[in-house]
Amino acid sequence: MTKLSVNINKIATLRNARGGDRPNVVQAAKDCERFGAQGITVHPRPDERHIRYRDVYDLKEIVTTEFNIEGNPTPDFIKLVKDVKPEQVTLVPDAPDAITSNAGWDTIRHKDFLAQTILELKEHGTRVSIFVDPDEGMVEGAALVETDRIELYTEAYAKNYHSSPQKAIAPYIKAAQKAQELGLGINAGHDLDLDNLKYLKNNLPGLDEVSIGHALICDALYLGLENTIQLYLRQLK
Repeated sequence: MTKLSVNINKIATLRNARGGDRPNVVQAAKDCERFGAQGITVHPRPDERHIRYRDVYDLKEIVTTEFNIEGNPTPDFIKLVKDVKPEQVTLVPDAPDAITSNAGWDTIRHKDFLAQTILELKEHGTRVSIFVDPDEGMVEGAALVETDRIELYTEAYAKNYHSSPQKAIAPYIKAAQKAQELGLGINAGHDLDLDNLKYLKNNLPGLDEVSIGHALICDALYLGLENTIQLYLRQLK
């Protein structure tokens, strides 16, 4: 079964909008796990507009499933990951002012930087995944920098899913097949929801894990967090 990691950034966004500690990010992570999530994902950014660095340290103390920290590997981010030692770190090339992640790594152009960063993080016992577009060349580049996994950036899939699921997923299938050939694990994330997740799961070979935040939290406003997590898990069976 493909694992579900719940991204709780939007919980922190809601908290920060009012100040104080409501909703409580740590309690939300505990509840997500209690309701069936197999991982917790956070994506701290330099301006701490949602998840704060302090949150990451606090969450490490209570997460009992897989803790996945996403982010641009700046010096501060690398220090955070080394301190916390999560089960997985996902390297994302987002600019400091990006609203959300909007592209995968150019694994050829950034080969030396990625190889050095990945080696450094692996030495601290953390599995490394890197965010890539569904491009076989970028997947080959990912293997060359010796990452453990790739996370396929699924915005294009989600955007085109309703017009043609087969066309939308075609490049992802090729990228996943290439990753399998090269011995890379496969994660996926971005704009996945209850409409498009089942088709992705059924057609993408070797899918280890999906990370879902925005859509899941939006659904939870209407359906409740426990019920929503169970609905997402059902799509992954």
